[in-house]
Amino acid sequence: MAARARLSRRIGAAAIAVAAGGGILLFGPTFSASDRGEAGAHISAIRQRITDPNVVVPSRATQASALIGANSANPLDMLVIGGGATGSGVALDAVTRGLRVGLVEREDFASGTSSRSTKLIHGGVRYLEKAVFNLDYGQLKLVFHALEERKQLIENAPHLCHALPCMTPCFEWFDVVYYWAGLKMYDLVAGRHLLHLSRYYSAQESSELFPTLARKGKDRNLKGTVVYFDGQMNDSRLNVGVACTAAVAGAAVLNHAEVVAFLRDEDGKRIIGARIRDNLSGKEFDTYAKVIVNAAGPFCDSVRKMVDKEARSMICPSSGVHVVLPDYYSPEGMGLIVPKTKDGRVVFMLPWLGRTVAGTTDSNTDITLLPEPHEDEIQFILDAISDYLTVKVRRTDVLSAWSGIRPLATDPSAKNTESISRDHVVCEDYPGLVTITGGKWTTYRSMAEDAVNAAVKSGKLSPTSKCITQYLRIIGGDGWDPSSFTVLAQQYVRMKKAFSGKVVPGVMDTTVAKHLSHAYGTMAERVAAIAQNEHLGKRLAHGYPYLEAEVAYCARHEYCESAVDFIARRSRLAFLDTDAAGQALPRIIEILAVEHNWDKSRKKEELEKGKGFLETFKSSKNAQFHDGKHK
Repeated sequence: MAARARLSRRIGAAAIAVAAGGGILLFGPTFSASDRGEAGAHISAIRQRITDPNVVVPSRATQASALIGANSANPLDMLVIGGGATGSGVALDAVTRGLRVGLVEREDFASGTSSRSTKLIHGGVRYLEKAVFNLDYGQLKLVFHALEERKQLIENAPHLCHALPCMTPCFEWFDVVYYWAGLKMYDLVAGRHLLHLSRYYSAQESSELFPTLARKGKDRNLKGTVVYFDGQMNDSRLNVGVACTAAVAGAAVLNHAEVVAFLRDEDGKRIIGARIRDNLSGKEFDTYAKVIVNAAGPFCDSVRKMVDKEARSMICPSSGVHVVLPDYYSPEGMGLIVPKTKDGRVVFMLPWLGRTVAGTTDSNTDITLLPEPHEDEIQFILDAISDYLTVKVRRTDVLSAWSGIRPLATDPSAKNTESISRDHVVCEDYPGLVTITGGKWTTYRSMAEDAVNAAVKSGKLSPTSKCITQYLRIIGGDGWDPSSFTVLAQQYVRMKKAFSGKVVPGVMDTTVAKHLSHAYGTMAERVAAIAQNEHLGKRLAHGYPYLEAEVAYCARHEYCESAVDFIARRSRLAFLDTDAAGQALPRIIEILAVEHNWDKSRKKEELEKGKGFLETFKSSKNAQFHDGKHK
């Protein structure tokens, strides 16, 4: 039903792109007369708040108070468990429909799968291949829908997402024809949601575009490549942006807060709230809600089993390992994707934030809070990419390596438990608790829409408007364009405090200005102002554009409550270079201590936690790999 409704809306939607000062104005679906009036005023007020350059995100204390105040006489409409992409998306969707919403996250926003993705926003080339060869209309619908969401996600967060050309090498003429035809079909299926047309390049042209691509290998010669386009994102910053947008719209979002028990009605037949522990203060409180949405990703089964110990598991966890290598492994602005290696797996290399990310694996795993990559998985990735590169692939080049858990889902009500889905599943197997799981980053917004629709039905809620998130830009996205960094470069300086205590002015160089603009969008000027006015203009780590000012900004405006929150999710230093992140830790903790009034014992605890966290990223600095092939 939800998919049919979405299709109807797509047909009726008027998406008109109008050139306006270099930007794009998007006009979404028209609303009926009954949708106007109060609903229209509500939507306008929300858009105005989100796009206000002076908007202030409510403090964490304010958010906690809102949750504590949701008692049995005045419950929330909806309480969301989980602050990943889906959970934050649910909170944003629900609050923009005029509902009273709360969200709690045991760790931090994007602390799980949502920060450990492939960083691709994709429609699913492999799903299209399966759809064609298996005549599977279900797979085809998945691709249609994902391609629509891909385009919309890039437009809703233009500072954090962009189109990325991906090169597929062909060593047989049959491969050239096969991949060219397949990727042209991918273009055709995308239709008006197309990013750019795919095309064939000769071996010579391919070498010019991707200098480290090997033209000759064992008994084979490169015949050419086919280049197509998908999207790329800064996943955790996008997730944090969605959560903060929900907070500005009126949702009470609280990270480092854990559900420890559920509250039931007098008959014990329906969930009516949750007992929550604030993991920062240790205090517990009750929050009541008409319906609860379980969006805990890989941990959704543990939430369901808090209600019913006999609940059938929905999650089949799969491990995806990625490694980060120096920038010279791949050119800026061009990825490499090999759809089928010699053992049948997919391998890729993508430029990302000035480095190269390579992956991935797809193997069964256990569900843990901090999954770690195994050395054999890292070696598999290095082996696979070495077959396609002229660069000597070395284990010592691995700057960071991480593992993420994909929550592949089965429907607990389905008769066939073998059918693991790459699509998402929404179910209510206990009254008052709606579960949403599965799916992928690209479709997080429509997953949230489906979950909210189910929750509205379960809780008999009365939203004041329909879903508006399809055309809703997140904080920092409205008014941003790729040239926005020039304002930072021209109008701000980086005031740096030397070891002697003397304040020295420094240039807001292009690299830093571009980084701030892409990471914070239109909010970047606030960060630049802190760097200039509060003398926090130093870089945190040599060779990286992250500034001291970002730590202060994130603590004040993005719910950054720990050093790990910053190195992993507000900046991406832990994912890019664990050694650099470790060197930056002491200064990050100093700044956070000032912002949050930490004492010496808390600072010591933060340093230990930070070091322990970084040890789970198997870079060449903290991994035992001496017996490996790539030295």
